[in-house]
Amino acid sequence: MKEFVLLFRQPSYDYSQASPEEMKALAKKWQSWAEEIRKQDRLVSQGPRLAMEGKVLKSGGVITDGPFVEIREKLGSFIVVKAQDLDEATTLAHGCPALDYDGSVEIRPAL
Repeated sequence: MKEFVLLFRQPSYDYSQASPEEMKALAKKWQSWAEEIRKQDRLVSQGPRLAMEGKVLKSGGVITDGPFVEIREKLGSFIVVKAQDLDEATTLAHGCPALDYDGSVEIRPAL
């Protein structure tokens, strides 16, 4: 088995506008989805959820508010999974809650 990183990108809207009930329902979706991967013994590690604010350091010492303020989506979190190949890792990504909110999942082999 190889390891793959699933990177979750979500639209850059402000989650602080969501009600506590909406946030609780969203957290439950994420937990249920990750639990299904864990039950298949495919979950290697689960990265922390990332804050929306941050800084980006570019070559030449240029620092901007970030992350990635110039794009529509922001990296929200990631997990590491085990799979035979990229196609199987992509199959594991199906059902990810980020997809329900116009987000995306980037699947990359870990080296």
